[in-house]
Amino acid sequence: MKKILLPTDFSDNAFNAIEYALQLFEKEVCTFYLLNIYTPIVYDTEYVGYSSINPGLDEIYKKNSITGLHKTEKKIRESFDNKLHQFKEISSFNILTDEINDLVEKEAIDLIVMGTQGATGAKEVLFGSTTVRVIHRTKIPVIAIPSAYAFNGLENLLFPTDYDIDYHESQLHWINYLAKNNQSKLHIIHISEDDFLTAEQKKKKVKLTEKIQTENYKFNLVEGKHIAKTIYRYEKENNIDLLAMISNKHSFFENLFFKQIIDEIGFHTNVPFLVIPANKK
Repeated sequence: MKKILLPTDFSDNAFNAIEYALQLFEKEVCTFYLLNIYTPIVYDTEYVGYSSINPGLDEIYKKNSITGLHKTEKKIRESFDNKLHQFKEISSFNILTDEINDLVEKEAIDLIVMGTQGATGAKEVLFGSTTVRVIHRTKIPVIAIPSAYAFNGLENLLFPTDYDIDYHESQLHWINYLAKNNQSKLHIIHISEDDFLTAEQKKKKVKLTEKIQTENYKFNLVEGKHIAKTIYRYEKENNIDLLAMISNKHSFFENLFFKQIIDEIGFHTNVPFLVIPANKK
């Protein structure tokens, strides 16, 4: 049974991500954890001082959170009557990333699915950065769903790689799982300016092939100077339905480089984006 965490702020964007998750795992026995954090957006000394003399304020936030979760589950059950799915509502006064990490440990969560509206003026700070922050700080895979993106199957799955490390089978679990269960074509691409693989990269490519569990895959060597822009272009040209990346953190400089790529794609991706942490167990 899969355990999927669905953070929500009760927006259309958040519910769209919930709908995506319900359809992606339509045939899978799942427990979905509906999580709402009711910490005020501006949580500072002014709020603490005000709430201390108005203790009812906390109760109002809590009541609104619980009511919102009840309405969300009711809406889900009215739209998706799936006997394979069960739901647990969690309302918490906490920092989102702290609560997520606590739940991951306590409930053995497998995956997080959440929405991101990306970078559009002021919304970049409120929405896009929240999702990217979760991606950076959580220890389990996250699928970020762009605003208004509708699930329409998973025909093409894109996995960029630098062929510089040996991937563990556990790190490739979700890529293999999604490709097999959806009969997806897996596009494994390496982006390079000189259209060339070193001898060591060729060896890593062979090892990666041994760990791919679907027969419908292809390797592509794609020329490009700017990784994020090259990925965007490949997505569009090949009708990609989901982008998957593994966070390679085996050096300080690589970590910084990967963080920049994640930030760019997290803010601007047009398709769902699966990020698998390097320390995935």
